[in-house]
Amino acid sequence: MLDIAAYAGLFAAAFIAATIFPMQSEAILVGLILSGDYSTPALLAVASVGNTLGAAVNWGLGRGIERFRDHRWFPASPESLEKAQTWYRRYGKWSLLLSWLPIGGDALTVIARVLREPLPTFLLLVFIGKAARYAMLAAATHGFL
Repeated sequence: MLDIAAYAGLFAAAFIAATIFPMQSEAILVGLILSGDYSTPALLAVASVGNTLGAAVNWGLGRGIERFRDHRWFPASPESLEKAQTWYRRYGKWSLLLSWLPIGGDALTVIARVLREPLPTFLLLVFIGKAARYAMLAAATHGFL
């Protein structure tokens, strides 16, 4: 039962971290890896899927961006949205590989919907970027052991 709670907690933290709420999932992932009680590949999969699905929430918010963009709780400031839109127009869907960035990453996931990126392409590219980030974090964590 404790295993399920740990994985569910990591999933929830990764999901929330990719949405409008301030949360860090990296510390939880590193803590679980360092405990040695959990499978690193399973932890990476859970964190990557949770973070990708959280980014999908932002993608969904992109549909109503004009109604919500000036709200305080919106995941990206108007300035970061402009910057992300410029970046996205310049580099296209491949910019989603950088959706894990702490500054601008959320804005990219919102802009992807505004600029009509199909959900399957969005999910694949965001997953690759976020999974690569978590894999590098796990590799660095194992390197410190």
